[in-house]
Amino acid sequence: MPDASALARAESLITSIPDYPKPGIMFRDITPLLTDAAALRTVVEALVEPFAGRFDAVAGVEARGFLLAGAAAIVANVGLMPIRKAGKLPRPAAAVEYDLEYGSATIEMHDDNAAGARVLLLDDVLATGGTLSAGRELLEAVGSEVIGIATLLEIDGLGGREALGGDVHAVFHV
Repeated sequence: MPDASALARAESLITSIPDYPKPGIMFRDITPLLTDAAALRTVVEALVEPFAGRFDAVAGVEARGFLLAGAAAIVANVGLMPIRKAGKLPRPAAAVEYDLEYGSATIEMHDDNAAGARVLLLDDVLATGGTLSAGRELLEAVGSEVIGIATLLEIDGLGGREALGGDVHAVFHV
């Protein structure tokens, strides 16, 4: 696990944007963290460490989850399974619609090499758990086994962890 001071420094790079994308929502912007190589490596290592050796691929939910999952796949020396927003794939194998705290969305993915894969599912923020629940459902629909879920930031008190159950790891909490 990365040391506490490196994690604290990485966390300090996450900024809060009030009332985005609509009034009452506090958006957590991880862009400053992503632009800092040392902070990015620190959080990616912290994301995968509790699941080391237990997964064959990392799945990331578009868009910011893609960024973390791609880096995590390289660090863990495993494959990447991108989960896309609806309409972005030429041949989606499965789709799941779900509710967000400020609307609804649909995600899709291919099923290439998914059957039997042990997958670590990643996203940037865990709020109500809708996106990650849909991601898990989608991965299971294409034959993968989700061995755990990791997120950069968990917003406590919104019920996301309870909605997901199972093995959930968050690097930071607010």
